[in-house]
Amino acid sequence: MNRALYELTFKTFHSNKALTTRGWKRVFPKPIIRIIPRPFYARGTVTVARDLLGTYLVRVRGNTRLVCRIVEVEAYRGRDDPASHAFHGMTPRNMPMFGQPGRSYVYFTYGNHYCLNVTTQPAGKPGAVLIRAVEPLHGVEMMRQLRPGVTDLQLTNGPGKLTKALDIGKSLNQIDLTRNGPLFITKSSDEEPIIICRSTRIGISLGKEQLWRFYIRSNPYVSRRKPKSLTRAEIDLPEIRRLNT
Repeated sequence: MNRALYELTFKTFHSNKALTTRGWKRVFPKPIIRIIPRPFYARGTVTVARDLLGTYLVRVRGNTRLVCRIVEVEAYRGRDDPASHAFHGMTPRNMPMFGQPGRSYVYFTYGNHYCLNVTTQPAGKPGAVLIRAVEPLHGVEMMRQLRPGVTDLQLTNGPGKLTKALDIGKSLNQIDLTRNGPLFITKSSDEEPIIICRSTRIGISLGKEQLWRFYIRSNPYVSRRKPKSLTRAEIDLPEIRRLNT
C-alpha cells in the first residue's frame, strides 16, 4: 500500500473512534488495515522480527495519530543469546521479555534515549524484537516538532531517534500492542512484495555470529545498511515475501 492510500484509509478509520476492528472490514473491503493479534507475537523471536517488517507502528498522542512503517528490526532471544537482556535471567528491568507476547518493552539506554521493543514467544520464554528504524507516513509535522533541527530522513532512522519522534518513554512500557490504545501495530491486506536483508546486530560485543538484524532493502530510513564487520556476501541475503500471505 502506498503512503497516500494508507493515510487516507487511516484518517477515515479514525474519523469514527467507536469503530471496532471488525468494522474496518465493512468500511474498507480492500485493503483491510487491522491491529495485529497476539498469536502473531507468540512465535519464535527471529520469525516475528522478520514478519514485523512492513507493518505499521501507530502512536496515539492526544488527538494526533503518528503512523510509521517498520523498516528495520533486531531479534533478541533468551539464555541462548549472550547479547540479550534476558541472557542472565529475569530482572526488574527485563521482566517484560518473560511476560505476555505482544507487549512493549521500553528501556532507557546510554543515559540518553529510550528504545522500543516488542515482546515475543509464549509467556515464560523470553524474547523481544528491537524496533531499530521506521518510515514516517502520517503525523510527520508533530514528529518534526518533537525532533527539531533534523532532516526528515533523520527523524526516525535509529532506535533512539524514533522514540523521540514518537514521544515513546517509560510510561509506555508493557503497553498491550494488540489493542487500540496509545501504541499498537497494524497490518494491511494489500501490501507490495518487499526484499528483506539481514546482517549482524549493531552495537553488540557478544552474539555477533547471529544474523538477526533484518531490514527492507533500499529503504532510506534504515539506520545503517552495511556494518563494517560484514562482507557483502554476508549482508546480501535477501528474500521476497508478501505480507498478506
